[in-house]
Amino acid sequence: MKKTVFSMLILLFIVGCTSEQKTGLERVKSTGVMLVGTDATYPPFEFNDDESGDLVGFDIDLMTAICKELKLKPEFIVVPFGGIIPGLRSNKYDCIISAMTITEDRRQAVNFTRPYYDAGQTIAVPLDNTVIQSIDDLKGKKIGTQLGTTGEIMAKTIEDADVISFPNIGAAFIDMENGNIDAVLNDAPTSSRAIKVRGTAKIVGPLLSEEQYGIAVDQSNIVLLEVINKALEKLISEGIVDSLKSHWVGG
Repeated sequence: MKKTVFSMLILLFIVGCTSEQKTGLERVKSTGVMLVGTDATYPPFEFNDDESGDLVGFDIDLMTAICKELKLKPEFIVVPFGGIIPGLRSNKYDCIISAMTITEDRRQAVNFTRPYYDAGQTIAVPLDNTVIQSIDDLKGKKIGTQLGTTGEIMAKTIEDADVISFPNIGAAFIDMENGNIDAVLNDAPTSSRAIKVRGTAKIVGPLLSEEQYGIAVDQSNIVLLEVINKALEKLISEGIVDSLKSHWVGG
């Protein structure tokens, strides 16, 4: 008989855990609930549905599927992206799923699962803009980004750029529509979604980076990371992650 992922979870509770590692796992086991930090302003990955008000998106469905594998119930805690890692480190939730790019700087604060989505930065400009065609054209321009993102980090490296960071990326697109900024630097799938919905902007130039999203877990909770990883790998191998990509992102 094949062991289920949940059986492996129980085994990991018993074997070789330090008391520090056990604390978070014991809470998850005893409550049957995985507390998940997310920023609900980043469609198509996590956002509130306009009609129902429900939290929906690629990441939401993915974490729900992972928790189902582990026989747990996900409880999503919505927090601004700029403070999402500090919230994890202060034990407000067990993990983060929020279209979070795996970076070396972030690895200093958290551990990541294997990647589950390939992304990259792209430039969006108003439909009538013919001046900005590449990252070189952003020199000296007003650039909108989301606070705490890799788009913000990249924008701040551009010579003489005036970087304006918003609490959510939708606000950056609105400000660009109002003529207050020249461009938005942001992850490609989310910018594409905003352009499709709003119809007031376009993407110019190629992808500016190659990035991968991962689920973040506190560095003290190594065993929980391993269990989430195993469930994620199973969903990838079964094609469920690809199905979610097709549904939420397309292509």
